[in-house]
Amino acid sequence: MRRKRVLPLAALLLCTPALAGTVPASAAPQATPSGPLRILLTNDDGYNAPGIRMMFQRLTAAGHDVTIVAPLTNQSGTGTKMMSGTTITVKHPEPRVWAVDGTPGDSVSFGMSEVFADRAPDLVVSGTNFGPNVAALATHSGTVGGAVAALEHGVPAIAVSTGGLTVPVPEPIFNAMRPTNDFTVKLIERLRAKAQNGRLLPEGVGLNLNHPVVGTDGTGTARGAAVTTQDPQPVLKADYTDSGDGTWKVNVTVVSTPAQKGGDVEAISADKVSITPISPNWNTDHADFAKTATLLAGLRP
Repeated sequence: MRRKRVLPLAALLLCTPALAGTVPASAAPQATPSGPLRILLTNDDGYNAPGIRMMFQRLTAAGHDVTIVAPLTNQSGTGTKMMSGTTITVKHPEPRVWAVDGTPGDSVSFGMSEVFADRAPDLVVSGTNFGPNVAALATHSGTVGGAVAALEHGVPAIAVSTGGLTVPVPEPIFNAMRPTNDFTVKLIERLRAKAQNGRLLPEGVGLNLNHPVVGTDGTGTARGAAVTTQDPQPVLKADYTDSGDGTWKVNVTVVSTPAQKGGDVEAISADKVSITPISPNWNTDHADFAKTATLLAGLRP
């Protein structure tokens, strides 16, 4: 999926050294409040995962009014999937925490309809995810799927992930979540400053933020930030071995291909924070639309 409106957002995000479809109007917050932001916090690792709990603490410490509405169980890799059942189980295990037995999209949908029934949140944050969501990983990511669901409701959204394109090691990634969350707070403050009581982001635009793991223990500082596009490479490759009993063994490996210039993989590989503008649709850009229309010209049933 091509990402649009990169240049204006790049100017918005990177103009100071600190950070080197139509939606229903009634659903979206019309102005950014001068006081604490009302934030719906979700993820795909589950409502009690370390990443979302650390993000909750950091956003709350920054003065925001945060409510967790997230999956009851791990929903990694569910993408934009939403359940179609006639009932859904929802638990309320503690104040400001709702656990939805469904996908990140289900969680955001429930949150918008019930938890924030009086007024939509000012922002949805999805994460912090354990591991990166760049290139094709982002396309299938439940973390990004939660942000997309928010955008479909007309609410600004940021998907947040921590990790690099190597075999994940838990302790360094958990350590790197701290600078990830600090950067997210800084990003939100940048957006608030630029909004001037208007929308935090252009209508229908969200952000997919990926923070690298810097240093052997993950406590290092990123070497800047870049507004990027989504690299088209697949990243992962699955090989299948027939077990002879109707089952197949699956072995997944990281595919190492040259990073696209200006893409999210290039930024993460250079220990930079990648910020990719995203939209909640699968539209191509105008040039690709025109090429496809030419290919299909004159086609009739």
